[in-house]
Amino acid sequence: MKRKQPFEGIKVASFAWAATGPLAVRTLAEHGAMVVRIESHRRPTISRLTQPYKDRVGIDRSPHAAKLMTNNYGISLDLNMPKGREVARRLIKWADIVAEAFTPGTMKRWGLDYEETKKIKPDIIYFSTSMQGQTGPHAQFQAYGLQMTSLAGFSMLTGPSDGDPVLVYDSYTDWIGPWYLVIAMIGALERRSKTGKGMYIEQSQYEAAVTMLGPEILDYTVNNGVVRRMGNRDPYASPHGAYRCKGEDRWVAIAVFTDKEWNAFCEVMGNFSLANDHRFATLKARKENEDALDKLVKEWTINHTAEEVMAFMQAKSVPAGVVQTTEDLFNDPQLKYRDALVFLNHDVIGLHAYDNEPTKFSKTPPRLWRAGPCLGQDNEYIYKEILGYSDDEIADMLIEGVITTDADLPSAPTPP
Repeated sequence: MKRKQPFEGIKVASFAWAATGPLAVRTLAEHGAMVVRIESHRRPTISRLTQPYKDRVGIDRSPHAAKLMTNNYGISLDLNMPKGREVARRLIKWADIVAEAFTPGTMKRWGLDYEETKKIKPDIIYFSTSMQGQTGPHAQFQAYGLQMTSLAGFSMLTGPSDGDPVLVYDSYTDWIGPWYLVIAMIGALERRSKTGKGMYIEQSQYEAAVTMLGPEILDYTVNNGVVRRMGNRDPYASPHGAYRCKGEDRWVAIAVFTDKEWNAFCEVMGNFSLANDHRFATLKARKENEDALDKLVKEWTINHTAEEVMAFMQAKSVPAGVVQTTEDLFNDPQLKYRDALVFLNHDVIGLHAYDNEPTKFSKTPPRLWRAGPCLGQDNEYIYKEILGYSDDEIADMLIEGVITTDADLPSAPTPP
């Protein structure tokens, strides 16, 4: 007998833009929820305009967008039109959860904020996720994850000690906020099952991101310490860094924290005298002579492949790992064994890889069954079968521009 998925039967109306909101509801969709994504051709979400593209620029050619909407259904709707908002209210009445990620005040101007929504569906669970929350002096500040990464303090900690701050890869904070939202939605669903009451969940992505800097905040609170950039180094380990290996742009990361690891490290290098060298005999000494030590490590690693160095070090319980390229990830035996990458067929992009849910439930494993939808891909199914509109009503909405089409697209963006 097939077991019921944890969120099977839960219905989500997602107005969520960019990444944080879509990632949160995608998690529900991977565990059985039905998610309907509401978008407009007139102002497509930024993820649809994010490189890389399949072949050329196009609204449905970004694998980044497809990944964010795995297992979603997609409809096109102009919420700036009164009829569009009427359609949205019908969808909200169908839903258990409403998700939105606009600048604070946007949903209220449309009459689709939580206060209005709960009049339609009293037990609705509604989440708003925004850059800095719905209230406060900076609530209206607009940004993307790259700016939030800097505001939250990550960029000041990233980069060489004698160089400029470096942006953490991608919109880093976009990948922190979703998991707080998932936990909050689970709690809200549990509460509703017991009390019949809905809930409003409001998230500041800024505050969610700052929680990842707990040790640095504690250091400032207790010691008045302000952590600065130190490149790949660590105050409690040496050697600690990424070292060049044999081959084109091949590297390995090595971290030595304890004296036991240090002695094993010297053994792997075949340099037993190094372990007794007074410049490196203790962690304190290694930190004081770190430039010299790094030079010796580089002179050794450059003669071996990154895979060899990793294998040598791991065999002696010294933490080490290849700095993998995207190609490496696709060939990684561990990721293959655990089905970390799943191939789905997208209507425009074709067959391509999606990252699988990394949490494995023994009785109800997650299921990736549907590539992210093209914009408006499921209009007919959702408008007719879910919302109950007739063919004539749908035709009228298309003519009026309530249901948007490719004809409403702005000029195609030019990639930088």
